[in-house]
Amino acid sequence: MSAAIAFEKARAEGRAALVGYLPAGFPTVDGSIAALTTMVDAGCDVIEIGLPYSDPVMDGPTVRAAAQQALDGGIRTTDVLRVVEAVAATGVPTPVMTYWNPIERYGVERWAADFASAGGAGLITPDITPDYSAEWIAAADQHDLDKVFLLAPSSTDERIAMTTAACRGFVYAAAVMGVTGARTSTSELAGPLVARAKATTDLPIGVGLGVSNGDRAAEIAAYADGVIVGSAFVRTILDHPGDEAAGLASLRALTEDPARGVRRG
Repeated sequence: MSAAIAFEKARAEGRAALVGYLPAGFPTVDGSIAALTTMVDAGCDVIEIGLPYSDPVMDGPTVRAAAQQALDGGIRTTDVLRVVEAVAATGVPTPVMTYWNPIERYGVERWAADFASAGGAGLITPDITPDYSAEWIAAADQHDLDKVFLLAPSSTDERIAMTTAACRGFVYAAAVMGVTGARTSTSELAGPLVARAKATTDLPIGVGLGVSNGDRAAEIAAYADGVIVGSAFVRTILDHPGDEAAGLASLRALTEDPARGVRRG
């Protein structure tokens, strides 16, 4: 199911969509399924599932720690597909955020076929750009998968137009320069970036990198179609090692905060 469906539903309700991120396999494979389905129950419209990778150049220390925990636990790409299948069964779109190397190793066409069979929505690909993505674009088109490329505040108008033209599902606008991580305030660069992107496409624009609570979510929801929250969710699981019940309760409460934020934004 394309993520565009969730954005359209949120728009019909007069609000932004909430996109929640956690890596597959964190804290365990089954634990990640429990956490991600909790996030669905608590108000996430789209679930962004991370594919853990050993060299996550865009990720800050929080997401790196979670991905490393998943890798140390023996997570495999086939496990990621199992997580996708379980979360997609809730009826919520499930794009995967992944660096390109694991997909290349798995086989691009094989991944697209297996991922589509699992019910996945598509890929968010932070380290490849449309002009270097011909193989993925062809495979995604063949299997009707979303292609979500990233925009940065430093993107030129020409680069923004090229990137949004290649996207399907939604466009990912990185609100800040630098690695991922929860922040206490949103970047002043986010609004202008969204406006520049909207000038080139009718696709929904999701803003990520740095959203930590409902107030920040409401700020972004005032001008963006989606609010993407990742590190804050990861942190609450990291803060409850070995206590799954407490971690899930904290995660539910934390998710409900930005879920309210996108509704008042």
